Amino acid sequence: MRFAMAERDAALAGAAGEVLAARVGAEQIRAGWPGGDPAGVDAVWRVLAQVGVVAALVPEYGDDPDPGTDPGTDPGTGLGLGLDENALPPLMEALGRSGLPVPAAETVAVGAPLLAAAGAPRLAEVLAGSALLTASLAEGAPVPFATRAELFVVRAGDRLRLYERAEVRIEPVGSVDGSRGLARVVAPADGGRPLAEGPDAVAVSWRRGVLATSALLVGLAERMLELTVAHVKGRHQFGVPVGSFQAVKHALADVELAVRFARPAVLAAGWAQAAGDPGAAVRTSMAKALASDAARLAARTALQCHGAIGYTTEYELHLYAKRAWALAADWGGPAEHRELIARALGLAPAG
Repeated sequence: MRFAMAERDAALAGAAGEVLAARVGAEQIRAGWPGGDPAGVDAVWRVLAQVGVVAALVPEYGDDPDPGTDPGTDPGTGLGLGLDENALPPLMEALGRSGLPVPAAETVAVGAPLLAAAGAPRLAEVLAGSALLTASLAEGAPVPFATRAELFVVRAGDRLRLYERAEVRIEPVGSVDGSRGLARVVAPADGGRPLAEGPDAVAVSWRRGVLATSALLVGLAERMLELTVAHVKGRHQFGVPVGSFQAVKHALADVELAVRFARPAVLAAGWAQAAGDPGAAVRTSMAKALASDAARLAARTALQCHGAIGYTTEYELHLYAKRAWALAADWGGPAEHRELIARALGLAPAG
């Protein structure tokens, strides 16, 4: 049996990739760190929104029967692309490669579909990229990009609620990747707007977040490998390129192999979620474990092959490595997801 990416999924990822390649570099990544000016980052996010990135999983509707209705308050208007979870792996991989410091997984995979389903009044602003939305489905955990976001999707038990910035208290916390703008979000239990309720609804959003983060990690791993290959080709020792040394070749081959194993696992998880496959949870956890391992290996190998220059924050590689370390632990670390797989297979105690 042959599998191929749907034309619309590939077209969206390709369009996003063109925007990112033309507009994003190390300067934009550093702009997201404390002390930087995120205006350029926000501008790129708005362009991506115009391409349709943010609306990828928002349902596609027919013509608006009332042209005067605000599309953000009427869930019957046509705003989304109507794609499913199969679109997330190629799209998020492109975003991961770029390193753009935006809440891509939190907005595209989790927040925007929830707002669309609930008919939230600020959906149009989110889809236009003018209102930054973030989400956290791990209760009590720091929320990525909370220091800059205007809207927050927060979990309380089996309920997901939407809060405005004025409704919550923001407590910034440190992160290995400063561009993630981590903060604890203290939200009143009786405030906000209800988005979804029940364990099944929470599980769907959680799996989408895990899937999107897995694909981001694959993109990051590929980018770090690309940077390292270019470096070892250009750096010479003993009159020959460093990349000609067998130890370097083998180390980079291991990274390439890890990425090649992770990518199909992420694609399979996207298919399982879109198809409602009973094994979607296991496939999603497998994708996150393999993608986290691949990105961590890529970061470690890249630093070793670059030598001391790889450890400096002035060098581009370090920015990607920090993002990889942060995302590998987010939405469940590899150990947590391996435990989930073991339980599902009956290889570990259910407790």
